[in-house]
Amino acid sequence: MGRIPPQYLINRLITLLLTVWIAATLIWIIPRLSPVDPAEIMLGRMAAGAGTVENADQILQSLRARFGLDDPLLVQYLKYIRNVVTFDFGLSTASFPTPVSHLIARALPWTLGLMIISVTITFFIGNALGALMVWERSPKLVRVAIPVAMIFTSIPPILSGLLLMYFLSAKMRLFPLTGSYGLTVEPGWTWSFAQSVMYHGFLPALSIVVVTFGFWALGMRGLMITVQGEDYTKLAEAKGLRPRYILYKYMIRNAILPQITAFALKIGLLVAGQILVERIFAYNGMGKLIYDAILDQDFPVIQGASYIIILMTALSVFLVDLIYPLIDPRIKHER
Repeated sequence: MGRIPPQYLINRLITLLLTVWIAATLIWIIPRLSPVDPAEIMLGRMAAGAGTVENADQILQSLRARFGLDDPLLVQYLKYIRNVVTFDFGLSTASFPTPVSHLIARALPWTLGLMIISVTITFFIGNALGALMVWERSPKLVRVAIPVAMIFTSIPPILSGLLLMYFLSAKMRLFPLTGSYGLTVEPGWTWSFAQSVMYHGFLPALSIVVVTFGFWALGMRGLMITVQGEDYTKLAEAKGLRPRYILYKYMIRNAILPQITAFALKIGLLVAGQILVERIFAYNGMGKLIYDAILDQDFPVIQGASYIIILMTALSVFLVDLIYPLIDPRIKHER
């Protein structure tokens, strides 16, 4: 691939930082458009639990000072930017005084595991099926079965999750209804715990796979049709190269580039689509964390979790932009 020119790397880093900064600013602004006061919500929870709260005015004033709500907006914003740089998102209002970073640290590995498994499987299966739909030597059964299977891609992930939960869990009892691992399993780096995690995570992952692989298959099908008519493909066929070699080396390798870009861009959307899936399966990931935070009006958790998701997406696009020449040597890091 060669050395990456400094100017190219600097330009990409500036784009990455601007994207993250603008997103973080929007995350800070949107909750402040709401008339809801987080300190009043916390005081209301205290009153609901104890029946009454003495010195409510003093406690409310103390809570507002603790969360910096009495500071000028500019001061609040500068403190917020300073904190997100160090991943300090403050304290959760619903789980006070638990730091938001602790809640995210517990939920993020579950979401990353589910996302990596489901996205990777979907990406490879979808692109492979899309390529087979165009390849002339594919069996006719494959060409018929793939479009039929894409019927499931028209339903949302939450509906597919409910259907799988009903048939495979409630009726056939093949998989557990909810949870991230068995209640009798002790969390740790053990094979029994890993088996329990994979067993409980199968249905949430499958509910995402069955509704998203069609996106990759249809995209790959269109790109393969374009590549199939290119001169270099015709030349390879005229040389008498093996059809499978042409399929992989000349067609898939050239058609896959736009799909890799879409793979990076779609990470944020896939995490957003996991929110309700994780919620209905009671899966302890970022989706469930954000969903519960919205119900509890826990703005620090909403801001912190949203920032992490945006950062993951921006970093994915950045890394894909840098490794493109590894996939296609024709692409150079030039201005």
